[in-house]
Amino acid sequence: MLARYFARRYLFSPQSKSVVNLISGLSVAAVAMPVAAMIILLSVFNGFETLVKSMYSAFDADLTITPRQGQTFETSRIDTAALRRVEGVAALSGVLEQSVLLERDDRQATATIRGVDDAYGEVFPLDGAITSGRWGVRVGDLERLVLGQAMAWSLNIRTLADADVTLYAVRRGSFSTLLPLDNYTRRTARVGGVYTLDLDTERTYVLASLRLAQDLFDYPGRISSLVLRLSPGADAAQVRQAVAAQVGEEFTVRTRDELRASYYRIMTYEKWGIFFIALLVLLVASFSVVGALSMLIVEKRDDIRTLRALGADAGFIRAVFRTEGYLICALGGVIGLLLGVVLCLVQQHFGVIQIPAETFLTKSYPVEFRFADLLAVVAAFGAVSVFLSHLTVRSMIKNRS
Repeated sequence: MLARYFARRYLFSPQSKSVVNLISGLSVAAVAMPVAAMIILLSVFNGFETLVKSMYSAFDADLTITPRQGQTFETSRIDTAALRRVEGVAALSGVLEQSVLLERDDRQATATIRGVDDAYGEVFPLDGAITSGRWGVRVGDLERLVLGQAMAWSLNIRTLADADVTLYAVRRGSFSTLLPLDNYTRRTARVGGVYTLDLDTERTYVLASLRLAQDLFDYPGRISSLVLRLSPGADAAQVRQAVAAQVGEEFTVRTRDELRASYYRIMTYEKWGIFFIALLVLLVASFSVVGALSMLIVEKRDDIRTLRALGADAGFIRAVFRTEGYLICALGGVIGLLLGVVLCLVQQHFGVIQIPAETFLTKSYPVEFRFADLLAVVAAFGAVSVFLSHLTVRSMIKNRS
């Protein structure tokens, strides 16, 4: 208690106007900036992670069922009625995906056709992503395509009034070098809608009816996967286990995160890599506290001799200056934490800093503050503060100094 009193007097005394106090104030600022930067950097990574997951959620279902062997399977192999009765399953849809070549006029592009059935809109509500035309892969018996905006531009589609696209798929089981076109199945369909998401998705996926895809790829009655949407609040892991038990060992059931596990793992590694780099910057900045403490100890030599004459031992004197280091670090840490949290919350809720580009996904830099990141920063900063303060005081104040 007495050691804390001395430390507070050294730091906050209105009579203390020396250069050492000025350096202590600068140390507080030097510590506060990296702490705020750590909070902001982690929150920005959280925001981009959430943004990426929201982009992929338009084409990655909550649960995806695929065969363990082969690329396709007959729809009759899975009891879809029983799957719908599984608690937590809100909707399901059959999907057939294959690569195709698209052609319009003199322009060509490769893409992945996703053939979808009538229940697809219940699993992936894409109405909000449609910027031109409307959502729908069939109008009565007429086939329609839904393209990404980037794909539409690459095929020089400026209006949907006359936008017919020819699809080429490699014909299975035959190959002719004399008649190359006979190696492909060709179908023509009109573009009925254009969606806008992220650039990679827009360039990759073209939505068509399941009937058109099965006819194009010569897979009658077959699909490549079943996609499921879960009920709000349903536990994905528990529902996954129930669905896996229902479909049997011939199929693999994966959550959205498991579909892109390597990508999300890389994002996590990048986030914590930045965290440790920022921690290194904080460690370097914290050496200003070492300098402030060292100069304070030198300035207070007379006080130290007086305390020793009054009976204070080396442990008490070390506690005084160690507490001084803790106070400098704590003051800087609190200022940095408040600054970082306030800036993150302002950006998260009001989007003050805008992205200088037109995008459907977000108009401001994505930021998401998480309390777990705050705890990680506090723990790391606390460890650095204790280590540096203890090491500095221990080396400067000897038992007989």
